[in-house]
Amino acid sequence: MVDADPYLGTRASDSAVLEALFTQAPLGLFLLDEQLRVRRYNTSARGLRGITAERVLGRTFGEVSTGLDTTELSELARETLRTGESVLRHTVKGTPGTRPDEDLTVSVSIFQVDDAADGQPGVLMSVEDVTEREAARARLDLLYDTRRTVGTTLDATTTARELAGVLVPALADAVTVHILDAVLRGEPRRRGPVDAGEPLRRAAFLNGPDTHADERQTTLETLLLATPFTRSLEDATPRLVSRLDAEGVWPPELSEHAHALATAGVHSLVAVPLVVHDAVLGVVTLYRSERPQPYTQQDLDLVVQVSSRAALGVDHASSYARERNTATALQRHLLPSRTPELTTVETAHLYLPVRAGGDWFDVIELSGARVGLVVGDVVGHGIEVAAMMGRLRTALRTLAELDLEPDELLTHLDEIAARLASENVDTDEVGHDDDIPTGGRVATCAYAVYDPVKRHLTLASAGHPTPLLVSPEGEVATVEVDMGPALGTAHGTYETATHSLDDGAVLCLYTDGLLAGSDEAADTLRRVLTHQDRALSETADAIACALADDRADDDAVLLLARARGLSDDQAAHWDLPTDPSVVAAARSLAGRQLVAWGLEDIAFETELIISELVTNAIRYGEGPVSLRLIRDRHLTCEVTDGSNTSPHMRRAHDTDEGGRGLYLVMSMSHRWGTRYAARGKTVWSQQTLPGRTDEGTTSPR
Repeated sequence: MVDADPYLGTRASDSAVLEALFTQAPLGLFLLDEQLRVRRYNTSARGLRGITAERVLGRTFGEVSTGLDTTELSELARETLRTGESVLRHTVKGTPGTRPDEDLTVSVSIFQVDDAADGQPGVLMSVEDVTEREAARARLDLLYDTRRTVGTTLDATTTARELAGVLVPALADAVTVHILDAVLRGEPRRRGPVDAGEPLRRAAFLNGPDTHADERQTTLETLLLATPFTRSLEDATPRLVSRLDAEGVWPPELSEHAHALATAGVHSLVAVPLVVHDAVLGVVTLYRSERPQPYTQQDLDLVVQVSSRAALGVDHASSYARERNTATALQRHLLPSRTPELTTVETAHLYLPVRAGGDWFDVIELSGARVGLVVGDVVGHGIEVAAMMGRLRTALRTLAELDLEPDELLTHLDEIAARLASENVDTDEVGHDDDIPTGGRVATCAYAVYDPVKRHLTLASAGHPTPLLVSPEGEVATVEVDMGPALGTAHGTYETATHSLDDGAVLCLYTDGLLAGSDEAADTLRRVLTHQDRALSETADAIACALADDRADDDAVLLLARARGLSDDQAAHWDLPTDPSVVAAARSLAGRQLVAWGLEDIAFETELIISELVTNAIRYGEGPVSLRLIRDRHLTCEVTDGSNTSPHMRRAHDTDEGGRGLYLVMSMSHRWGTRYAARGKTVWSQQTLPGRTDEGTTSPR
């Protein structure tokens, strides 16, 4: 006789197991027949304890499972009956039938049973309460989404919209995010409570997942006193109003604002301050009106964690705005407040700040009625870049006033840029976005000089966008110039190009931020420039409107210059022999020209200046010698000779017989200096015309 295997079940043991499942298992078990009526169920399952069999047996699953949407489950059960394929762990959300203000999440599995009732097939439905598990998973998902999507930019309003998008519909039916106006402006954060009546901006408002978070964006508001919002701002403590009714902490009859919320259907809210380092930056408020569940302490704790991430993003954005404002203010201060009013060049400029970069322009009045036109762009953004721009602009003006040719000027500026960049390196903190690059591309620059007497334009470029030239008829062409390397290599070589300009021609200099590499923007710029029938200021405004782009990420500078050459009767030129006796003849020639121009009042000073300059050219220079007078905004006297020796002014002692000539020139001149050509030099003196006053001091250069 063989002993029975103790591990093989018997009908009695199988019945015991089945009875235990339907009376003791924590799962909800339902045996359903072909009509999905309950034939047997687990009486010990949550939600079914204490319910009599008469209220369950013989009823459909949908009638028993109140609070759950059983339509889909019924379809899945019928599909299992038809195909025999099981359904595993299908999640259904709802509310318990006896507690409609709570959430319920169940995991349902469905299996086919051959003999469910009267020998007919049916299904066994297993229902597991996974509310806590799914809630924990949802909290983790929300925190993950917050870290992934909130604070992705250095813009506070964008961060507010991202925060609202994370909270709706996950935790709220509607969300408002208020940020202190001072924080949005980039003012330093202040520790401690927020004063009552402090202006805030509604940076985000989201009412339902199908609306836009930027609706009513940046509306300036002042929150009402003695509300959960203002209380949270004052003490930096979150507020939970689980029920907004007469029984709640904040009953509607005691507050007009609470009554308005209750009227709108809001029955529960949470107000959480945005706090960083004990400084309150704003407040986020969550409302529930559609879903019946009130907020709980667990919800409040979760919102606090989410809001802390958003607060960091807002703080970073405010710090960036503060630095950007500082850099922009510095940049604006370093740029010319106004360009000189010249008779030979009409100018108009456009400055479009976006990220406080190193874009700059300049209009420099040079000797001989010439004008220097500059546009440059330092690589990068931030305070260091703006400071570098100011140093380069100052260096360029200094070099320009030495009357250097454009190619020579850029060569010197290249060396200066490299040296300044090397001095800018902080060995303790490297790798920042605002660091000035060394040994390479520090800045680009285009420098042009317009001579209204010769009607010539000479220019050179250090890696800068090619300028445009507009003819008086409105034809736009690219200015041909050999582009040298960007400033900062200390080994750059540059070439000067010379072009003839007709009166009325317009030179267009700009930085790359104006076009942002767009062919469409380049075509638009050319199209606007063709309109030569309007003032340059109107053209600059038209360009600003045509190329405006809210998505631009770089500053832009534009400089327009319309040429106006001097007429033939505004300049007089004489070639002089290298004979000391010619000095008297030079004075006589100049005197007659001054009479013709109606400038007899300054004839005496002018003749003294010419005597000294011609005498020095003949005595210390080399032939040939020439004299030129130019009448424009000033009277300019120029004496040219073939020597490169620079005149040197010294202080003569009382016993010296000479050495006072250049001192006299300086005393009677508004400005004076020396400029060099390929061979020889020109010593010039500039005098103020009678009846005209000019700002500035006389200084030798």
